[in-house]
Amino acid sequence: MKIDEIKTIVKLMSDNDLTEFKIESDEMTLCLRRAARQQSAPAPVFVPAAVPAAAAPAVAIPPAAVPAVQEPAKAAPASAGHGSPDPAKVIESPTVGTFYRSSAPGAEPFVKVGSHVEADTTVAVVEAMKVMNEIKAEKSGVIKEILLENGQPVEYGQPLFVLE
Repeated sequence: MKIDEIKTIVKLMSDNDLTEFKIESDEMTLCLRRAARQQSAPAPVFVPAAVPAAAAPAVAIPPAAVPAVQEPAKAAPASAGHGSPDPAKVIESPTVGTFYRSSAPGAEPFVKVGSHVEADTTVAVVEAMKVMNEIKAEKSGVIKEILLENGQPVEYGQPLFVLE
């Protein structure tokens, strides 16, 4: 299942005031649950079919979750000591996984501080369940700051880069 399909399901859940959605197949099990309105939670979690459904983690989704609107992670470092960076200037992770700056070990990073990026520029890769997901900038600008090191875990909506 692709991230766009999951985003569509989340939007349908919100639009129709559904609190739980579950789908199972031979390859995976996906269970989405919306929490109380005050809570915020991570993105949906894929569970391989080999894991019993009872062991599958439940994931809460905020009622007003709209995939295009994301809050920066609370643990994001402040930009140059002047508070949090402008959300319009932040490239965030669209998925949970492991952050990589290049396509392979030893390869040149996709971008460096000072690199100019366009909306379709690949800036990183996030590995999730042995699948490498290319992360596009989705914004234009110049890379001002790289917030993660190679191989670090990343959460849904976590800031990865700050643009000038």
